[in-house]
Amino acid sequence: MREARGFGRPGLARPRPERGTPPAGVPVPRSRRALHPGAWWLWALALGTAATRTTNPLLLALLITVSGYVVAVRRPHTPWARSYGAFVKLAAAVLLLRLAFAVVLGSPIPGTHTLFTLPEVPLPDWAQGIRLGGRVTAEGLTFALYDALRLAALLICVGAANALASPSRLLKSLPGALYELGVAVVVALTFAPNLIADVRRLRAARRLRGRPDKGVRGLVQVGLPVLEGALERSVSLAAAMDARGYGRTAEVPPAVRRTTAALTLGGLLGVCAGTYGLLTAAGGSYGLPVLLAGLASALAGLRLGGRRTLRTRYRPDPWDARAWLVSASGAAVAALLILAGSLEPGALEPGVVPLEPPTLPLWPAAAVLLGLLPAFVTPAPEAARDPRKEPTT
Repeated sequence: MREARGFGRPGLARPRPERGTPPAGVPVPRSRRALHPGAWWLWALALGTAATRTTNPLLLALLITVSGYVVAVRRPHTPWARSYGAFVKLAAAVLLLRLAFAVVLGSPIPGTHTLFTLPEVPLPDWAQGIRLGGRVTAEGLTFALYDALRLAALLICVGAANALASPSRLLKSLPGALYELGVAVVVALTFAPNLIADVRRLRAARRLRGRPDKGVRGLVQVGLPVLEGALERSVSLAAAMDARGYGRTAEVPPAVRRTTAALTLGGLLGVCAGTYGLLTAAGGSYGLPVLLAGLASALAGLRLGGRRTLRTRYRPDPWDARAWLVSASGAAVAALLILAGSLEPGALEPGVVPLEPPTLPLWPAAAVLLGLLPAFVTPAPEAARDPRKEPTT
């Protein structure tokens, strides 16, 4: 009997599994499982916390290098993983903008090394304290550079999390009580990667048609299709969410709802009070117990609140030993830099008056290198497949 057309030849009319998803019934080796996306976010946010504790340009450059190396060797071959370059460009733009403000508006840091002098614009009496133009000193520019480099390092660390962690898998790993909030956050986080992918696709299409894709004209002609694609994607997302029952909740007893609200609200208030106690000298005795009690209450409230959300998880991501190692490496970098800030404040906050070159403290620099651990304990990303090649089996 003759076979139906398309079903007798390999590669035709055969559904292909999604990249990174094994066929049904085939177990995934433990060493090849993708890392939990929450571990990547904890690692990146811990590096960003470490960046906020110092203005030493050498330590900040080392933090940027560590995060960039991990992204280079562990970034998957997916469209949303290409957003790292956009975050690097945004960090560079922030750096240049901060230096431009320091040149045009002046700096509160006094200095004696004058680089150049701009024409100063006289301002009325009610604008005292604001200066346009005037003397630009090396001390003021150095202070602006240190401050902008800290913000740039924080943006690059957030970009590393966007490039390494899958937004859909991160949403799947959230507890049920935070599912609706997580959907909003994931949609916001995927906006930049989808926008960059649309711009690249449209620019490539314009180059194939022999039309300009650079300059103001190319930007204007690309912007309208990108906006149209974003609106179509929003409508499709809304329809998909409605079809999957988004926003529908289960019936729970009123006592459970009141208990959930009380535990969650009390836990958040306890976290705020405990954090305030830890940050003040007078509350050092009660800060930690109140913070721990607030966290426990908030977690219990989230646990109860998850009963109102009807959702299932297909192949949940396990939080294994590698996830603990990745999270612990970032937490160790943040904790050690916070400790270094109390022990050696001059090394982490180099002075600019008098102007002196920054020095690289050895043991804080070694602490930053602990952030390279994910590059060695996590599996390498799968090689990109060539869509032009058909499967042979």
